[in-house]
This record gives sequence, C-alpha cells and structure tokens, in this order.
Amino acid sequence: MSIIDGKAISAEIRQGLTGRVAELKKKGITPGLAVVLVGEDPASAIYVRNKERGCTDTGIYSEVHRLDEQTTQEELLALVEQLNTDEKIHGILVQLPLPEHIDEMAVLRAINPDKDVDGFHVISAGRLFVGEKGFVACTAKGIITLIKSTGIDITGKTAVVVGRSNIVGKPVSMLLMEQNATVTMCHSRTKDLAKVCAGADILVAAIGRPEMITGEFVKQGAIVIDVGTSRVDGKLKGDVLFAEAEKKAAYITPVPGGVGPMTITMLLENTVEAAKLHG
Repeated sequence: MSIIDGKAISAEIRQGLTGRVAELKKKGITPGLAVVLVGEDPASAIYVRNKERGCTDTGIYSEVHRLDEQTTQEELLALVEQLNTDEKIHGILVQLPLPEHIDEMAVLRAINPDKDVDGFHVISAGRLFVGEKGFVACTAKGIITLIKSTGIDITGKTAVVVGRSNIVGKPVSMLLMEQNATVTMCHSRTKDLAKVCAGADILVAAIGRPEMITGEFVKQGAIVIDVGTSRVDGKLKGDVLFAEAEKKAAYITPVPGGVGPMTITMLLENTVEAAKLHG
C-alpha cells in the first residue's frame, strides 16, 4: 500500500505555477482572483484564508469581498457583474454555501463562464459533458491529478464514484470517462453498494458520511480516493475507514492531506489558465 501524498503533489504543482505566473508578469499580465464570501461560516472563512495564502505564495493578485450575512441577492449579483467587467480579475469564486435567502444557481449563472475558475457554471459543466475545453470543478480536477500521480493508466479500468453532487461526483465521473474508464456512479439508493464498490479498480468516495466505506467495499489492489471531510469529536474523518481500506488498497489518499490540498491548487491553476486566455 502506498499513500498518495496530496500535500507533496500540491506543493510541486504550485512551484510550477509560480514560474508560470512569473512568465505572464513579464508579458504584463498578472493573474487575478476575486473571492466573494457572504456571511461568517467558520469553515468557509478558513478556506478563503487558505486561498489568499495560496495566491500570495504563487504571485497571483487576489482580493476578497467579505459581505454581511444579510446581503441581498441583488447586491451580490451587482458585485458579480462588477467583477465580470474588471480587467484585473481573471477568475471569480463565490464561496458556497450562500445564506438561504440567496439563490445559489442564480449567482453562479451570473459569473462570466470565462472567469468561472470554480467550474460550477452550467456552461462549464456543459463543456465538460460534451468534451469541450473549459474550467473543471477544482476538487474533481484534483482527484484525477492524484490518480494519475500513481502512474497507473486509467484506460480500461473499472471506476466507482460514490456520490453524485455537482461539485464532485458528477464532474469526476465525466473526467474518468474522458480518461476511458468504465464508470459507475453510486448514491444513497444504490443497492448492494459494498458489492458494487468491491468491483472497482478505482474507488472515489464522496458521499459525506464518515468512515462509511469499510474494508469490504475495497477491491484488493484498488486505488482509493477519499474526498470526505467530516468533523467527529473534533477530528477530521474521511468517508473511508482508513485502517481497513489501507490493508487492501494499492494506493490510498489520507484525510487530511490527500484531496484537500489539491482543491485550492487546482483553483490557482484555473486562475492562471484564465489569465493566459485573457492575455
């Protein structure tokens, strides 16, 4: 069993991004990312600070718009439109979740698809669906990068994705198919889930239930990617029961230190790509 070190892989990619940013700056282009945070959700606040730090480390210009919990949808949409037309901003990210009185999809649709570095716009999703080049949801993009880091060819492999969210499950399934895997997407109503998962050469757990994926779900020699991040008694737990899964997996991501570091790194990479396109 080998642990897929998301921290190390992320650090290597960021080093490369720093060089790419420097080259763009020589051409008079400074990649710019704007993050919008509405309310004071503690997890979101930490995530936004990490994004700021990532931008600083790689030389990307960043600005954070922190808005009050009571901000109206109209006010938020006005800010998004302002950022759409701001030439120094190449990427826009509206931190989710938003307060209940705001329609998330309406806000995501308002972002210019060419600045949609989070990959959540319906046009970005559509481009992925039909195989056109576009921005891919950051966690899904990071997962594929981690799988490829093993050196194992995805072509022809049986992949099972547990979870069907727009943020992870659906896009990672599309990306796996793009890499010529045979993909099964599972969810809460899948029958004989353990049996389905146990047939997977590549198992991606993104269901949001701590340590639900036990050893019986894992095929001997599989690649196991754990996307889960749940707080249990003050500790971060993944969707996979690591102690059991590691005995059967050939490669496995830990929690923390696996998928998590890759998400922000892919956001930075998307921002650099956006700047390159705009330039």
